[in-house]
This record gives sequence, structure tokens and C-alpha cells, in this order.
Amino acid sequence: MADVVMVPLPLSREAAEALQDEARREKVGKLVSDLLRPGTPANDPLAALIADAKGSARRAGLNDKDIDAELAAYNAERRL
Repeated sequence: MADVVMVPLPLSREAAEALQDEARREKVGKLVSDLLRPGTPANDPLAALIADAKGSARRAGLNDKDIDAELAAYNAERRL
């Protein structure tokens, strides 16, 4: 990343502690920069991560119904 600008960003305490590591900070900064860069969805790193996770779930034998049920259970736990 050639033109780097420092930007304050609200994070959880755990995330802030994890970013004390310089190498991790650089990786996260690149990921955020790539995520926010205008471009086609095919180049979207978040979409790529989601597609990878979905592919892994399918290879493990899960289908859309299973995945939706897991997401619903996860979201319900977070609301408690």
C-alpha cells in the first residue's frame, strides 16, 4: 500500500489487542483497503471469503437449509 493514511476505527477491546501486532495490522489494513476499493463484486475479498466458507460447508455435507439453521442459531445466541 503506497499511500497509507492512519484512520481511527472503533473496535472491540479484543480486536484492538490483536492489532498490537504490526504484521497483523498491515494485513487487516490491506484487507479493509481492498474491501472498500471500488471495483467489481468478483474482486470483493469479503465475497471471496463468504464463497470459500460456503464451499467448505458444502464439502462437509451441509446444504443451504443446514447453513441457514446454523446462522439462525448463531444470531439467536448473540441476541441473548
